[in-house]
Amino acid sequence: MDSKIKTLQDKIAQAKLGGGEKRIKKQHQKKKLTARERVEYLLDEGSFEEIGILVTHRTTDFGMDKEIYYGDGVITGYGTVNGRLIYIFAQDFTVFGGALSETHAEKICKVMDMAVKTGAPIIGLNDSGGARIQEGVRSLGGYADIFYKNVQASGVIPQISAIMGPCAGGAVYSPAMTDFTMMVEDTSYMFVTGPNVVKTVTNEEVTSEELGGASTHSTKSGVAHITSANDIECLEDVKKLLSYLPQSNKEQPKKLEYTLTYEVRNNLSSIVPDNPNKPYDMHEVIGGIIDTDSFYEIHKDYAENIIVGFARLGGRSIGIVANQPQFLAGVLDVNSSKKAARFTRFCDCFNIPLLVLVDVPGFLPGTDQEWNGIIVHGAKLLYALSEATVPKVTVITRKAYGGAYDVMNSKHIGADLNFAWPSAEIAVMGAKGASEIIFRKEIGVADDPAAKLAEKETEYAEKFANPYRAAQRGFIDEVILPENTRRKLIKGFSMLENKTVERPNRKHGNIPL
Repeated sequence: MDSKIKTLQDKIAQAKLGGGEKRIKKQHQKKKLTARERVEYLLDEGSFEEIGILVTHRTTDFGMDKEIYYGDGVITGYGTVNGRLIYIFAQDFTVFGGALSETHAEKICKVMDMAVKTGAPIIGLNDSGGARIQEGVRSLGGYADIFYKNVQASGVIPQISAIMGPCAGGAVYSPAMTDFTMMVEDTSYMFVTGPNVVKTVTNEEVTSEELGGASTHSTKSGVAHITSANDIECLEDVKKLLSYLPQSNKEQPKKLEYTLTYEVRNNLSSIVPDNPNKPYDMHEVIGGIIDTDSFYEIHKDYAENIIVGFARLGGRSIGIVANQPQFLAGVLDVNSSKKAARFTRFCDCFNIPLLVLVDVPGFLPGTDQEWNGIIVHGAKLLYALSEATVPKVTVITRKAYGGAYDVMNSKHIGADLNFAWPSAEIAVMGAKGASEIIFRKEIGVADDPAAKLAEKETEYAEKFANPYRAAQRGFIDEVILPENTRRKLIKGFSMLENKTVERPNRKHGNIPL
């Protein structure tokens, strides 16, 4: 028996070495942790239970029968993060560059299935050179198996992808179908075709970092939701993100203990300028409403004219969608609409209430926007908010003009509570533009057209550039003082806690993709 135990111990020790000390050292020289180090750092100490540690590939072609590594380039299993069950897979770059094989994919699919069955998040730590070319179609089939599992798990359990090295070719589509994609600066990249192929096909000279690095995907493409300076920071970000999320769609996010006190925040009254055309930072409004230092922004550097992220309000996890007047005056455009729609649908999947903060002058005009489909992309946000059945509360801080008023969680598309500050302006368009259209003839024949325009602009503003007409019609539930916003929201979300909505009997809607 002793010899058999020794054999097992030797195999496990060999498996834990991955591709060997030399390759582990190379990984460290690149300022990257190994797959096993990442798993051990992310999970609570001593909680990891590995599954499939002795799995090996089945390939004999191209001399592969002479290169056998236990685990086959991916570590899979389960453990806890801050006491919560999660499932995990971490690709091991020291084994065949983390290349995906048939058995490698089978291991990933196994833990994904277990995550769905038990209702717990799945975390993927990606660090792979792509498909294992020695296996041909079998490795491609492995990718497709994972893609299918991603779709089946979507909206059932949270799926988080951390890109901690290369992720190229077909490998990029699994992270793209998960809920959140994180990237590590300088050491990770994602692209469908690499720089060499780009050079061959288009004659463009581009580096891996320029083509698909963390900076590119966090600012230009929007593929990356969160970027981190290094592996450790990335894993800490995973932990932080998990803290706002429920285990599955059958649960509510964990509510932290909170004692309700005097919830007036006087600093809110001075944030919105008297000049309606002067920008301000919506982050200040968010900070004045939520529990102290609880905001965790998503897609921070992409489509900055809209802000999305998680926060806590009276200990309760909420999602925030907010126009940002500091960028493009807070208008809705193609990218901001997609960003907000995706975030809205995630929150609705996982029972996270939505707070929408509105200061929007409309949709961005121009040929670039029209030719890139602002009609369809704007409709995505409209669809997402109309479809959402979680508690939805809106606060209009200043402008709510035109169709953008409707889209930004208006009462007409199913918002539960709609508040407005006294500074709110709810109208078809701004006073100046409206006056130029309505009073065009009067202004044209006036002795002093500029003075007449100013007079009519003031007249229109007094009638429409305020929240009171909307309040009279019941489109606004209450006009509130800014300092009372936090108290109203805490009470409102508490009242809506047990909200239920009966959906139409259908397979699914057809969102304008």
